[in-house]
Parts: sequence; C-alpha cells; structure tokens
Amino acid sequence: MSTVLKSAGRGWREITGNRAFMPSLIVAGFVFSFAAAQFELLDPYVQLILMYVGINIILASSLNLINGYMGEFSVGHAGFMAVGAYTASILTVSVFPGGATFLLFPLAVLAGGLVSALVGLVVAVPSFKTRGDYLAIVTLAFNMIIKSLIENLEAVGGPRGFLGMEKLTTLPWVFFWTVLSVWIIRNLVYSNFGRGVLSIREDEIASDLMSVNTRHVKLIAFVVSSFFAGIAGALFAHLLQYINPRMFDILKSTDILIMVYLGGIGSIAGSIIGATIFTVLLEILRPMGLWRMVLMPLLLVILMIFRPRGIMGLREFRWFVPLHDFLAVRLWRRKKEAADASS
Repeated sequence: MSTVLKSAGRGWREITGNRAFMPSLIVAGFVFSFAAAQFELLDPYVQLILMYVGINIILASSLNLINGYMGEFSVGHAGFMAVGAYTASILTVSVFPGGATFLLFPLAVLAGGLVSALVGLVVAVPSFKTRGDYLAIVTLAFNMIIKSLIENLEAVGGPRGFLGMEKLTTLPWVFFWTVLSVWIIRNLVYSNFGRGVLSIREDEIASDLMSVNTRHVKLIAFVVSSFFAGIAGALFAHLLQYINPRMFDILKSTDILIMVYLGGIGSIAGSIIGATIFTVLLEILRPMGLWRMVLMPLLLVILMIFRPRGIMGLREFRWFVPLHDFLAVRLWRRKKEAADASS
C-alpha cells in the first residue's frame, strides 16, 4: 500500500511539475465555466456559490498582499470594495446605453478597479508613517468614512441602497478576473518589487537602509490591492443586482481578514484555500442561522492557537512558484543537507 501511495505521489509531482500543467488547467477551467453557464451543467445555486468563491479569492489575494506579504494590518478592504461596486453600478445603470451594457461590462469593472486604486492612493499617503495597529486605525476610519459618505448620498440611494443593475456577472467572467488577479499578484510577489515588499515585512528600517524605496513599494502595494478589491466589488454588485452601505461595513472587512488568516499569510495558495473554505462552510452552516456567525470565528480562534500562520502560512503550491525560484530553493536545500551530513 505504501509503495502505491509513493508512486502515486511521485506521479502527481511529475504532472504538477510540468510547466504546461497550469496553463492547461486554466484553459480547462475556462471551458468548463463557459459550458456550465451556457448549457446548465451545474445547478444555478452551485454556480452562484462558485462565483462567490471566485470573488472572495480576489478579495483575499489582494488583502494578503498588504497583510501577509508586506506585514501591515489593513482592515478597510470593504471600503475599496464599496467604491468599485458603486462606480461600476453607476456606469452600467446611468451612463452606459441600455443595449450595450453587456458589451461594456468589462469597462465598468475596470473603472471600478481604477477608481478604487485612486482612493487607495489617497489612503496610502498616511500609511507611510504608520504601521501595525496605527495603520489598522487609519484603514478602519477610511472604511467608516466610505460607508457614511454613501449613506448620505441620495444620488446613489443613500441608506436604501442602489439597484437596477443587470445580472452581468457570470461564471466565465468571475473565472477570468480571478485568474487574472491571482496571476498579476503572483508575478508581483516574485518580482524585484515583491522582494521589496517582503523586506518591509521582515524589517522596514533595514530594507530602507539597503536602498529599498519603502514609500514607493507601499504606494504600489496599496494601489494594486485596492484595485483588485474594486474589481471584486464590481463583480459582486452585478451578481446581487443590489447593493447598500451595510454590505461594506467593518463586518465585511472582518470576513476578508478571516479568509486571509484562515488560508495563511504570505501565500497565494492560502488565499485560495481560505476563501474557498470560508465561502463553502458558510453556506453549509446557513441552516444554523446566527450560530454560524459564532462557529466561524471560533474555528478561526482554534486555528490561530494551533497554527498561527494559517493553513498555508508562508508556504506555496509548487505551480505558483517560478521555476528559477523553485530550483534555487531545491539547490540550497541539497547544499544544506550535504553540509549537515558532512558535519
């Protein structure tokens, strides 16, 4: 039995280690998402859950860039999501011509992301001189400001909410934006800029002394993170076809934080796992009513006690790691093992 398991594991590693594995998986996923939406291969409820999973993956991956990779603590992600949701909704309802909303939907999603990125730029400026708990206070205040501002704007429905959007968010669109966001964040993390982000997490003063432009790194990280939060908000709004300020309060930011720390900090794979587990488990526990809102934080507390960094904390699936990084780490481990053996 052990021989069979070892051979199966070796075969799986060979398959996933192939450079064509990930592109093939993405193409297969897109074809399946399109077929499932067009030919109803999946129940509409299952499709809805899958779309929620994709949107939450975008939110968790983008927040992990700040809280996981950069080591900061932002709690205002729902505010960026709200900006993207309302921007895209206003465009599709009041600006774009009625018959062309389906064709112009990608532009509305991009506009939601860009406006959120612009707001993220404004939030990034005070973050230059704050870290940890102080940054949490700044981003919390931002979330409350956005929520209060929307509640007092009658042009977008105020506390009653905003509606009238068509259901433009489909499974293929969610799959496309999810893959794009994960791919961009992954490339960003493993670039020279990403090394600067990681250095801030380890020691900001030391990284500044080693010629890392910490202000520039923080600025780009906040802008990218808020951009994808806006993308997720635009998709969310055109999936529900109704939004109101209460959907984007501190509780929504807390849900995103739970996904990040459940899956694991500093890990794209962790963001995917955390968002998937949280979304699916929340639906499974829905018959329990309010008790599910007690059980989910309790599970997180237990996880933080026994695994503080989350399920995949500071670890990554092999196919998310660039080939040269993977080979370098493997060579380093072999040299270390040889040095330990000789000593």
